[in-house]
Order: sequence, then C-alpha cells, then structure tokens
Amino acid sequence: MSSSIENLKTFDPFADASKSEEGSGQDSLIHIRIQQRNGRKTLTTVQGISEAYDKKKIVKAFKKEFACNGTVVDHSEYGEVIQLQGDQRNKVCDCLINWGLASADNLKVHGF
Repeated sequence: MSSSIENLKTFDPFADASKSEEGSGQDSLIHIRIQQRNGRKTLTTVQGISEAYDKKKIVKAFKKEFACNGTVVDHSEYGEVIQLQGDQRNKVCDCLINWGLASADNLKVHGF
C-alpha cells in the first residue's frame, strides 16, 4: 500500500488566474459588458484592450462599422474603457476577432 495520499497534496486553485492577470496583450481577458441607462437605452463597455493599441482609433472604427456613437473614458480602477451606444456586444466580439486584436478565448461577454 502506498504511503502517500493523493487527496492531501496542496493545490492552489488561483495560481493560473494570478498568472493570467499579470500578462498583457493577448494573454489578458477583454471584458465586454452592457449597462442599462434609462428606459430602453443601453451602453456597451469594452475593457482590457492592450495598451499597445490606440483606443481612439479602435473607437473610430467601431463607430463607423456599427453606426453608433462612442468614446474612450478614463476609469480610475479599470484604466481606459471604450463606451459605445446600444447593445453592440456580439458585433464588438466579431470585429475584435476579425481584426486580430483578440482571440475568442480572450473575450468575456457579460450581461443579460
């Protein structure tokens, strides 16, 4: 009979999560969220795009592609966040993948 018990080995469930947060660019997640404003109005926010990319140019391309208004907001906790009018979550995912800015594994879509 073996003297080592498999269940008592130490395991850190957050080890790989902390490694992915330290990375930047293609390794970190891009969070795409929707926020309810007033009535039927919604706001799509994109957070986590690498600092290597010019977010104002990305917003300009999004605005032209989706026919909506958008801006880059400097958030105290999250850094620069892209805001777009309307529910653009699926369109943003498709564009980021097509343009090669992110892979499908790096995108995290939140919301109802």
